[in-house]
Amino acid sequence: MQDVIIVGAGPCGLSAAIECERLGLNTLVIEKYNVVHSIFLYPTNMQFFSTAELLEIGNLPFPSPNEKPFRHEALAYYRRAAEHYKLNIQPYTEATGIERHENGTFSLHTVNRQGQQHTYEARKVIISTGYFDHPNYLGIPGEDLDKVTHYFREAHPYTGMRVAIIGGSNSAVDAALEIVRVGAKVDMVYRGNDLSANIKSWVRPIFESLVMKGKIALHLNARVTEIHDSEVELTHNDGKIEMLHNDFVLAMTGFRPDRKLITSMGVTMSDDMDKPRFDPDTMETNIEGLYVAGVIASGRNANEVFIETGRRHGALIAKHIVANS
Repeated sequence: MQDVIIVGAGPCGLSAAIECERLGLNTLVIEKYNVVHSIFLYPTNMQFFSTAELLEIGNLPFPSPNEKPFRHEALAYYRRAAEHYKLNIQPYTEATGIERHENGTFSLHTVNRQGQQHTYEARKVIISTGYFDHPNYLGIPGEDLDKVTHYFREAHPYTGMRVAIIGGSNSAVDAALEIVRVGAKVDMVYRGNDLSANIKSWVRPIFESLVMKGKIALHLNARVTEIHDSEVELTHNDGKIEMLHNDFVLAMTGFRPDRKLITSMGVTMSDDMDKPRFDPDTMETNIEGLYVAGVIASGRNANEVFIETGRRHGALIAKHIVANS
């Protein structure tokens, strides 16, 4: 019987495990892939918006020569944090179900890569699953073509190609900048009349300069409404239809948290079924002993919770568990 089982070994899940262990709680982390899998899925050359200090967990310094660290630095840092605190992590194990018993304890059902099933017992459970497994699909014809992806890793495969990027966020802008550098022709399509106001301040001038020079064709107030083998169909807000020659489509439309475990437990959701209800002082849901940490606590906009804020959830939870033990 574990004191605490944490589902998810992202930065916020690792932080929760560290805080629980610090207070003497026996902790097990269940992870579908490996530590910080969501960061592994970031673009290869991605630079964080936050400083290294704001990404730290467990008061473990994050050394970086850069004010804002890169993906590879974060992967190394969180691996080191897990090793430093000797966290008990069960990787490549998916949590498939959870149930609460009359005595208040929990059973967590899992399956590993070999298909072997196992059930773990715990007094408390923290759900800290991420969201990169679940992209926001457009729901348009042609989205299932091989030329379409919701994940951008690196620019090289798009050398000399005509690429449509759907979206107006940091991920879309970053992808556009990298792809242009390898000689691709970029059409960026966004339904709004301007890009997100949250675009990194040091990136926006570079992007706007490339638009002015014609290196990136920016299509505002427009949507991709159909994808073909060699074209994409744009529908402008005024109803005009435009066809663009195209080789690849990057749908940078964001992701959503997986709430399957918490909804199956009967966690109360917001009126639009988009956000779990929990006590912000303890992160405990309406199910006694079941907590949320990290992006799972956000609403439809996953950017409500960043690493720099979600990393603090673990301390609130650990303190509450010990105080009520």
